[in-house]
Amino acid sequence: MILAIASGKGGTGKTTLAVNLAASAPCPVTLLDCDVEEPNAHLFTRPENVLRTPKGVFVPRIDTDRCTLCGKCESVCRFSALVIIGRKLMTYPEMCHACRGCLRICPENAIAEGERILGDVLSGNFGPHRLIWGEMRVGEAMSPPLIEAVRHMAPSGMPVILDAPPGTSCPMIAAIRDCDFVLLVTEPTPFGLHDLALAAETARHLGIPCAIVVNRAEEGNTLIQDYARRENLAIFMEIPFRRSYAEAYARGDILIDRDPELKKAFVRLWETIQRQTGIEKKRASA
Repeated sequence: MILAIASGKGGTGKTTLAVNLAASAPCPVTLLDCDVEEPNAHLFTRPENVLRTPKGVFVPRIDTDRCTLCGKCESVCRFSALVIIGRKLMTYPEMCHACRGCLRICPENAIAEGERILGDVLSGNFGPHRLIWGEMRVGEAMSPPLIEAVRHMAPSGMPVILDAPPGTSCPMIAAIRDCDFVLLVTEPTPFGLHDLALAAETARHLGIPCAIVVNRAEEGNTLIQDYARRENLAIFMEIPFRRSYAEAYARGDILIDRDPELKKAFVRLWETIQRQTGIEKKRASA
């Protein structure tokens, strides 16, 4: 099972949900923090035996002695990473999307494999669980290749909980693509509802089943519940709006360690997700 935790906007509580769900899982799980621009799951889990691996991506390296300035590489590049200016072929590595089209099309074999470091992939253990996260290099603009590197590091045979980047743009789609289920975290505000609708539409477009978790839920506020009924979406959990939870979060504590009742709620959430994704049925048939 690969479960993604996503939202249409930042600050809704994705990391809170992902970390507490992983900590309450009855079996070892892998937690992936795919918000590589601002990873923070490690601040709460405090992993041990951390390993850091640089992650690079293809960029073209030009052999000026072989290059005849035919322009084929420039014409095939849709991102203007290769441009002929005067009598020189200029490369712009930050624009390159690593498609390798220039490498394949060059008739003179004047383009070779180069590498540009995007950032690091880190991994460590917290309790019986595994945490893997990415840290993008300052100044980089393209996070999807690093997100995919984090996903590829997940070991097989373990359930995966994936903390996706906020929003509904390329980073979020790169993270949740091919997941089995998506939990959409929101808050009962007009902004939260607006961006929840965008995230739900994105999940539907990708063909991924989804459900809602309401964070900072307030008694009497039915904004999200009304939307869920209209859109035929299930609400799997509501986390109440409490000052003690905000204080624990600010200290970097895991909420279920401070509130036994909340831990029971997360255990029930885990069981609901298993039933929804058919994990229990698959285990029984195996």
